[in-house]
This record gives sequence, structure tokens and C-alpha cells, in this order.
Amino acid sequence: MTTAPPVRPSKPALGDRAFRALTLVCGLTVLVVLVLIVFSTTREAMPAFREEGIGFLTSHRWAPNMDAFGALPFIYGTLVISGIALTLAVPVSIGIALFLTEVAPKRLRRPVSYAIDLLAAVPSVVFGLWGLLVLAPVMVGLYGAVSRATDGIPVLGTLFGGPVNGKSYFTAGIVLALMISPIITSLVREVFDTVPRAQKEAALALGATRWEMIRQAVFPHSRAGMIGAVMLGLGRAMGETIAAALVIGSSPQITARLFGAGDAMAAVIANQFGEAGGVHRSALIGLGVVLFAVTVAVNVVAQTVVRRMSTLEGSR
Repeated sequence: MTTAPPVRPSKPALGDRAFRALTLVCGLTVLVVLVLIVFSTTREAMPAFREEGIGFLTSHRWAPNMDAFGALPFIYGTLVISGIALTLAVPVSIGIALFLTEVAPKRLRRPVSYAIDLLAAVPSVVFGLWGLLVLAPVMVGLYGAVSRATDGIPVLGTLFGGPVNGKSYFTAGIVLALMISPIITSLVREVFDTVPRAQKEAALALGATRWEMIRQAVFPHSRAGMIGAVMLGLGRAMGETIAAALVIGSSPQITARLFGAGDAMAAVIANQFGEAGGVHRSALIGLGVVLFAVTVAVNVVAQTVVRRMSTLEGSR
């Protein structure tokens, strides 16, 4: 009995090999660009790093006329306004996404979704000008009322105490929240749409209310995607420049008063880079390096959390 000759695996077609090589080159190009950005910006920032040392990250004094460059107030301001933006934007974004996927009639879902996508494309300078010319003057009275109402109350009195300023941490946080809400909403809506319809119908068939169905079927299935959307919004908030620069107040200080003026890394770079020179210019570039590092760290943490959540959901 004769045996058939072994079948040799055929080589990939020329088109497949070319496509694989092209995609590999594209992927490596991204990594090369990132490395070049880090190298060039770090090299330009080295004069400030050498002069200030670790004090560049730990000092709170920023006085270019005296060659004192401490980035801590700007790091603090970036984290504060990003935290305010997430606190305000995440509940609203998740609520809108739930409304569009679970509550709104079909004839209303498409136009509202289009409107949200259009808001995500509005230039940041438009939000910044609106915050500067409209929101900041209006919020002064509200800030004053809240400051008087919370005066003497532990913690709240410190957070919302006066003197108040229309251009402040909180105003910048509100503007950033408006900017990142469409992004988070669009992503979370897409994640909610991936929930199997059979799971939702099974929960309702067992007698669950609409909220219980959302809590027991929609949220567990979408947890990883929701975290990824929130982290993407956080990255956008931390890197925003013009809008934050117009409404934060440009005051390099570390204070617990959310209604007081402050500054952020991206904002101070935009405000001072045009007239900077020497070590001052290097210090501003150093702020860009720190902001880049913080953004990369946020993305790495987001990827780790999303991957772990996906693993836990897959093991259930």
C-alpha cells in the first residue's frame, strides 16, 4: 500500500508577505517616533534638569526672573483639574450612554449620538473662550455663595473657602469635563452596545427591574471597556492646553482651595514658551517631558487594569 507524500505547507503569497512587512514597518515607526520625541525633548530639557536636580519635581517655587524652576505646582494643578473633570464627566457620560442604549426611543438615539460626536470634534479653543467669557464671570457669584455656605465646615470649608476667583481650578475642571464628556460617552455607548441582548432579556425575564438588569447584566460585561474610556478621557484632560490656559488663572501655587487660581503643566507651557529663553525654555520643555511621562504612566495603568478586568470577566 503506497502512502501519499507529505503535504508541505505552502508559503504565504507575495501579497500577504508584503502586507505583513508593511504593517511591521508602520508599527515600528510609531515606536521610533516616540523614542525620538523622548530623546529630543529630554536633551533640550537637560539644562534645567542639571541645574535643579530632583528639586525640579519637588520644589514649589517657579520664578523665571530668579532662575528658580519648580514643577510641583503645575503637576499638582494638572492632577487637580483632571480629577475635577473626571468627577463631573464620568457620571454624566455613563448616564447619557445608558439613556441612548437602554431608555431612549430608536428615533431619538441616532440624532443625539450625532450631536455628541459633533461635540467631541469642537476645537478646544472654543471651549476655552466660552469658559473665559461666559462661564468664569457667572461662576464668581456661585462660588461666593458656596464659600459662604461652607464656611466653618471641616474639609468643605477648606476646599471651597475664599477668596474666590472666576478663573480657577474648578472652572478649568468644568471646561475639561465638558470637553471629555462626549469622548467618554461615545466610547461607553459603544461598549454598552456590545452587551449580548440575550443576557439583558434573561435578567428581565427573571423579574429584574430595568435598573437591576443594568446593574447585573450591563455593568459587569462592560466594566473593562468603561475603565478604558475613563482613562482615555483622563489622558485628554491632562494634556489639554489652550482651554485650561484660558480659565485656570495662571497662578503657580499649591492650595486646597478649588475656587482659587492655579496653573497646569500644559497651560504654563502655552502661556510662557513664546517669551522664554535659556534655562527657562529648558524648564518648560522639561514640563513637557514630565507631562509625557505622566500620560504614558496613565495609559500603562489603564491597559493593565483593562487587561486584568477582561481576564476576570473571562474566567467567570
